[in-house]
Amino acid sequence: MKKRIWAAFVFLLFSAGCAGAEEKPTLTIAAAASLTDAMEEIVPQYEDTSNVNVTLLLGSSGKLARQIEQGAPVDVFLSADTRWTTYLKERALTDDDQTTTFAENQLVIISHEEQPSINSLKALDSMAGDQTLAVGNPDSVPAGTYTKQALETIQLWDRLQEQMVFAGDVRQVLTYVESGDADYGVVYATDALISDKVHVTAEVDPALHDSIIYPAAAITKSRTEDAASSFLTFLSTEKAVSILENNGFTTLGDEKNR
Repeated sequence: MKKRIWAAFVFLLFSAGCAGAEEKPTLTIAAAASLTDAMEEIVPQYEDTSNVNVTLLLGSSGKLARQIEQGAPVDVFLSADTRWTTYLKERALTDDDQTTTFAENQLVIISHEEQPSINSLKALDSMAGDQTLAVGNPDSVPAGTYTKQALETIQLWDRLQEQMVFAGDVRQVLTYVESGDADYGVVYATDALISDKVHVTAEVDPALHDSIIYPAAAITKSRTEDAASSFLTFLSTEKAVSILENNGFTTLGDEKNR
C-alpha cells in the first residue's frame, strides 16, 4: 500500500512538473545575420528576466521575411532594413503599433590582405582584373542592397559586375574574404569587428546609400503576443543596449518614445 501511495506521489510530482514546463511559452525570433553575435548575448539575458524560452533563427532579412510570408511560425522579426518589415506590413503580417527601431550600422570595405590603396569605395575601380569583390545579394540581403545603392551612386555597380561574388547573407561575405575566396568585400562595421582575418580598408560614405536602420516587429499571427511585445520592450533596456553597443551597433530609442 505504501509503495502504491509513493508511486502515486511521484507521478503527481512528475505531472505537475510537465504541466509547468508546458505553460512556459516559446518565442521564435527571426533575426538578420548581422545580429548573430549580439542576439546570442541578448537572448539569454531576456530568458533570465522572463518566463519565456527563445528559439533563434538567423539569415538574410529578405529570406526570413519570405519564410514568414509563407507561414513560418515566427513571433518577432529583426531586420537589417525597413524594406522587409514594410514588405510584411503590406501583407498584414506586421503593424506600426508593434514595430520599433533599435539600432543602426555602417558599411565598410574589407580585404583579405592589407590593401592601403583601396581607401574608398571609388578606389574599388582600381582593382586588378583578376580580383573579386564579395557583396550580399541585393535582392534579399540588406547589406547588398545598401552596397548596390552606394556603387550605383558613384556609377560603379555595372562596371564591377563581372568581378562580383554574391553571397546569401552578410556573414557569408565575411567568410569569403576571410578564406581568400574574395579579395574584397562590403560588410557592416559590426561584422568586421568580430574577425581577426580581415582588414578594414575604408568606411563607405553613408551619404551614398539609405540609412542603415534595424527595425524589430512583432508578427501579427504570433502565438505568444505578450512575449513578443515584451521582447520588443527588452531591446530598449540598459542590458540590451549595452550588448548592442559592445557589438559595434549605434543604438536609438523608439521614435514614438522620444
